[in-house]
Amino acid sequence: MRDLFSALQNCGIEYEKDAPLSRYASFRIGGAADVLIFPKGRNELRQALSLLSDAGVDTLTVGSMSNMLFSDDGFRGAVVTTRKMSELSRRGDTVTADSGVSLTALAEYCRDNSLTGAEFLYGIPGTVGGAVYMNAGAFGFSVSDILSSSSYLKDGRIASLDKYGHCFSYRDSIYKRNGGTVLSAEFSLSPGDRELIRSAMSELIAKRRSSQPLDKPSAGSVFKRPEGHFAGRLIEDAGLKGRRVGGAEVSEKHAGFIINAGGATAADVTELIDIIKTTVYERSGVLLEEEIIIV
Repeated sequence: MRDLFSALQNCGIEYEKDAPLSRYASFRIGGAADVLIFPKGRNELRQALSLLSDAGVDTLTVGSMSNMLFSDDGFRGAVVTTRKMSELSRRGDTVTADSGVSLTALAEYCRDNSLTGAEFLYGIPGTVGGAVYMNAGAFGFSVSDILSSSSYLKDGRIASLDKYGHCFSYRDSIYKRNGGTVLSAEFSLSPGDRELIRSAMSELIAKRRSSQPLDKPSAGSVFKRPEGHFAGRLIEDAGLKGRRVGGAEVSEKHAGFIINAGGATAADVTELIDIIKTTVYERSGVLLEEEIIIV
């Protein structure tokens, strides 16, 4: 990869060789990637992906790695993170955010500009790109409720989608089916009272802290919500709260979360996931489907 490193350096693109993914992923699990690349804008991202394609390097593009479980063996190739693509701007009641903007930063920007509609994003780990990709949501709201358009990069070309072009459904979008790297997104909001928005956000984060294990490394909700059920309730009813494999544990606070209780490996987590799925299916007949991305 020596030629690739030289090319990245010549383009001024930041990178880290043999980067331990456990340092960056919210689960604090994962071996090293051959190279981790940090483009600071869409031009650098486009350049980096072009260089990687020309070099024939296996490439994975990610946001903040907040809902990902990386192998203990790491990733043989390049991981490109958009976390340093972080510009925000406003035009009237529309806010445009780069794909690497954290959802909390987006909610705070909307609050500070007295725009309401994005409060539910406050405290959700992850970035705008990942949220659009999976139609992230909480408290009965989803990104699809406020998104008006997004721009993306695919096969070296930049294009855009309007709201309906995303084909949103529960934790799903056209990006999950057709690929493409989200570059930015536009959100349509409404004028609001800043203090009321602030109060609503405070209430939502308090609910999160009281019901979710935010003090422990995790990848958020492990499973999608099955139709007609709640994954956490099914897991709790199956008697799995506190179940542990190595350093991986079903949270006592919220059974829908697996936490890294200390020294957990990806193998620990995947074994625990298999135990949960098997036990829940035997008890309830419901087959849980992972929401986290296992690399």
